[in-house]
Amino acid sequence: MTEKNNVASTLSPTDVLVPHDAAGASTPIWLVSDQQPLARQPGIDDAAKRWLEHARFTSAAKKQALFPGQSGALAGVVLGQGNGSGGDPSGPSELLLGQLAASLPEGLYHLAQEIPHAHLAAVAWGLGAYKFRRYKSAPAEALPRLKVPAGLDYRAIVDQVGAVWKGRDLINTPASDLAPEDLETAAARLAETHGATIEVTVGDDLLAKGFRMIHAVGRASPRAPRLIDVRWRKPGGNPNAPTLTLVGKGITFDTGGLDIKPASGMLLMKKDMGGAAAALTLAELIMTHGLDVRLRLLIAAAENSISGDAFRPGDVLLSRAGKTVEIGNTDAEGRLVLADALSLADEEQPDTVLVFATLTGAARVALGPDLPAFFTNDDAFASALTAEAEAVGDPVWRLPLWPGYERHLDSEVADMNNVYDAPFAGAITAALFLKRFVKNARRFAHFDLYGWRPAPRPLGPKGGEPQTARALFSLLTKELSA
Repeated sequence: MTEKNNVASTLSPTDVLVPHDAAGASTPIWLVSDQQPLARQPGIDDAAKRWLEHARFTSAAKKQALFPGQSGALAGVVLGQGNGSGGDPSGPSELLLGQLAASLPEGLYHLAQEIPHAHLAAVAWGLGAYKFRRYKSAPAEALPRLKVPAGLDYRAIVDQVGAVWKGRDLINTPASDLAPEDLETAAARLAETHGATIEVTVGDDLLAKGFRMIHAVGRASPRAPRLIDVRWRKPGGNPNAPTLTLVGKGITFDTGGLDIKPASGMLLMKKDMGGAAAALTLAELIMTHGLDVRLRLLIAAAENSISGDAFRPGDVLLSRAGKTVEIGNTDAEGRLVLADALSLADEEQPDTVLVFATLTGAARVALGPDLPAFFTNDDAFASALTAEAEAVGDPVWRLPLWPGYERHLDSEVADMNNVYDAPFAGAITAALFLKRFVKNARRFAHFDLYGWRPAPRPLGPKGGEPQTARALFSLLTKELSA
């Protein structure tokens, strides 16, 4: 292990989101749309409207401007919403408020009018304000702060933003300071905070418990692989509440193993634990907001390194499920560690299993970085999630568990291969591989994430993103309250 870098950010969501009755004068923000253009905005005087017109401000989505008062001081801010459905990457235009959190000068602000999606607007502000500062030695600059509109649950908004910030911090942290044991630490902190239990199987103990594929992937690294197992129930909740198991891929760095990646392919491999970060983020949202489920969180954590003990192409591994897997490529290691974790999850016959992984480049080629692919055996769940994800600006897109491609996993020497040797349907083939280890769960869904925002956008800066966590939390909340 390297010596830990203890430089930490001094920012938290409460630094950028304050209660509606916070003391101090605040600057109003108007959201201007095609339906409510500048000319129809109450509270902006005629002189300011003329000033904005001369500045060529329009209601187009993402257009923004500051305008002065009679004294020359800042009097207000306007943000264009376009047709009202121009959220980025999706959703209502109120989500564009995050753009202001990253661009306005220091100060206190408030929304000048009631808006339809005020909760999303406040969340967007918090997400847009995020900065990863762990390795910055200069003091953090003060950020603009938003008064959360009256009538909203301030604590719930701050908690949601905080969970996403923690997920981003994990993904953004380089592998020098984020090993499998650090994922264990993050899970242990979550468990301690919410009264959950945690059990961790480390190193050669994985072999004794049948997690041979997790062990094989991680054995070449001096940083021992592990399976992290967290259990939580809502205090005082229904003893027969639905069972929900989250499974996250926690590859803290992926060299590709002996099928080594080129340098360009390794550059972002600190984010190969993005699935674990998404699962941890969703678990924190569930626990913090007290959803009535019997929750289990499984993280298969390892570093896919190279040494004399590295697993090899052509090796045959015995999975926890008792099936043998021929290794066609050591760079398809995520599905191996997940398979062992999924076998454990499935033994309890949970109502729902959700799998999170930065699994395939094929999904990115098909859908790009903003739109994670997902696969499920539940059509109603797929429709509901797609709509909910679109609405909250955390989109997903369903791809099929196409049974005709099961043949892609055939092996001449083992029960299956971990890859298909042709460049076709890579994301589907990987999903089918995972599904083979889930036989008993009623509902299964696998999310093939990118886990990274390639450029600054309204909901956050360039960097790590625990995709799908907000969308799934929103849907689960509705399902459990129905």
